[in-house]
Amino acid sequence: MTDTAQIHPEMQAMIDARGPVPETQTLAESRDSWNAYSQALSEPYPDGMKVFDKTVHVDELRVPVRVYQPAGASDANSCVIYIHGGGFMKGDLDSSDTNAWGFAAETGATVVSVDYRLAPEHPFPAAFDDCYGVLTWIAAQGADIGVDSARIAVVGDSAGGSLTAALALAARDRGGPSIRGQAMIYPCTGLPPTSQSYIDNAVGPGLTTSAMASYYELYLPTSLDPDLTVYAMPDRASDFTNLPPAYVHVAALDPIRDDGRVYASKLALAGQRVTFREAHGMIHGFMRARLRGPAARAEFDAICAFLRSVLTDETTT
Repeated sequence: MTDTAQIHPEMQAMIDARGPVPETQTLAESRDSWNAYSQALSEPYPDGMKVFDKTVHVDELRVPVRVYQPAGASDANSCVIYIHGGGFMKGDLDSSDTNAWGFAAETGATVVSVDYRLAPEHPFPAAFDDCYGVLTWIAAQGADIGVDSARIAVVGDSAGGSLTAALALAARDRGGPSIRGQAMIYPCTGLPPTSQSYIDNAVGPGLTTSAMASYYELYLPTSLDPDLTVYAMPDRASDFTNLPPAYVHVAALDPIRDDGRVYASKLALAGQRVTFREAHGMIHGFMRARLRGPAARAEFDAICAFLRSVLTDETTT
């Protein structure tokens, strides 16, 4: 069980917003609870930011996205693709809105938030296909929304962190599109639930070990195509070379903390450019507390600093 005495005071707003989570919740109730939790921590985007929804058409896919253009954005702005969390089975454009506009405000990039299909109605590879489809659309038609297709970074939290890692692997394996950087925030990468973080933080505020197991049960089909397995569980990749610069940010008091630790170490051992950061005293989901105190804000700022650096660094192309 997580030692509550170690929890940073700024996490209390998240704990209060989430409240107790009954184990007997139906899928619909779980989604409603998640949306209420997200809404309690949401704030409107700043004045001057242009925000609009559209549908991306890629082959047979129709993927809803929300586009955030910060005030003063150029006609060929850099782009951040944001992939929300929610255990692969919760979340939408509204529940992730405050995170998404925060990235736009702090990086100056145009942010495209992806409303990918959710499990269990749409198990893997539906979410991956949607996110990769949006990546390929931006690379081919980004000019339609004022984006420079040569300057794309991807960031995702939790399930979105897994999908971010998967996009980087797939873009390498498939010969593109080019990604300037990948930022994975408290990602689940498919590490077996036997690591110390799964044990130490099995029960506590926010994510639990049992919840993570149930998310994978809903997300993963009974039989995985061997050629696609690494995109469902990036930790199982056999090759971590030739990937874009990476940023891995974990919460110290999180069951899946070690997913991020191990993934970052595999990238580093493969000789990749990787930055690792651990948010001490913080729990899964700490980005949502950035507007509640300076410590959580500093963690969010560190992510944005990485994104700004790769989007302006010509050596990453």
